[in-house]
Amino acid sequence: MTAKKTKVAIIGSGNIGTDLMIKVLRGSANLEMGAMVGIDAGSDGLRRASRMKVPTTHEGVEGLIAMPGFDEIEIVFDATSASAHKANAAALAPYGKRLIDLTPAALGPYVVPAVNLDEHLDAENLNMVTCGGQATIPIVAAVSRIAPTPYAEIVASIASKSAGPGTRANIDEFTETTSQAIVSVGGAARGKAIIILNPAEPPLIMRDTVFCLVVAPDEALHDEIRASVEKMVGDVAAYVPGYRLKQQVQITEIPADQPVETLLAEGTTTRPTHRVSVFLEVEGAAHYLPAYAGNLDIMTSAGLQVAERIAAAKENAR
Repeated sequence: MTAKKTKVAIIGSGNIGTDLMIKVLRGSANLEMGAMVGIDAGSDGLRRASRMKVPTTHEGVEGLIAMPGFDEIEIVFDATSASAHKANAAALAPYGKRLIDLTPAALGPYVVPAVNLDEHLDAENLNMVTCGGQATIPIVAAVSRIAPTPYAEIVASIASKSAGPGTRANIDEFTETTSQAIVSVGGAARGKAIIILNPAEPPLIMRDTVFCLVVAPDEALHDEIRASVEKMVGDVAAYVPGYRLKQQVQITEIPADQPVETLLAEGTTTRPTHRVSVFLEVEGAAHYLPAYAGNLDIMTSAGLQVAERIAAAKENAR
């Protein structure tokens, strides 16, 4: 007998929400669209949902709660903004829904599927950090599990055309949330995040740069770091096929006269010996926006991976 799929709702009919809806409809193993929620009746996402026979409402979270099939929905994705998610989470709290937060609100634990998904499968509200975090934090984790990493810095460059109103409204939250997750999930002692909205025409696909300062005086550790990064890239590519290394991992010695102390957390006593540089490229699957929108694809693919695992775990527990 075919297992019953878990019904999900998506709040936010913009770029991220629409791409996620298409992913669920086109081939999710365990999920079924129960509702698409927006606040603009004329949005492309709601119009597409209607054409695809997905129940819709343009009355936000209140409209979702009032929908006839609301009781059957078990997982709610929030693809709005950090401030809106706080209100949405409060409104949904009495109903026992599992929330997967694709905004930088970070009300629940940070989740990066390739790194720590198994630790948070029972959480009521899981935060997917940011697109830049999903692309780069796995690399920081791959480095820090081999060598102490006093500092990690990431730069995420995305096509301006792929950044919708929600992304643009959350630039400050992006940097803060990603920086915190570099530490709590990636394992660095201190983290910094930068996002660049690239206006180039034609639009360029997502590029990410990761710099880690490590304590790795033993040359043998360098090969272990490279192998760890390459394995992690494969783990992420298993659910984001367009994720790849742009060039070989670079490890360079930090000169003794190069000042790095201002980058380190207060109280750091061991000076880093080497810098690890990793250059990534993320090509989107073009389910909704063109392939240059890798930032969209990695975020929705990560959220989908979490929901699939939650649904599968629930089914296995029966």
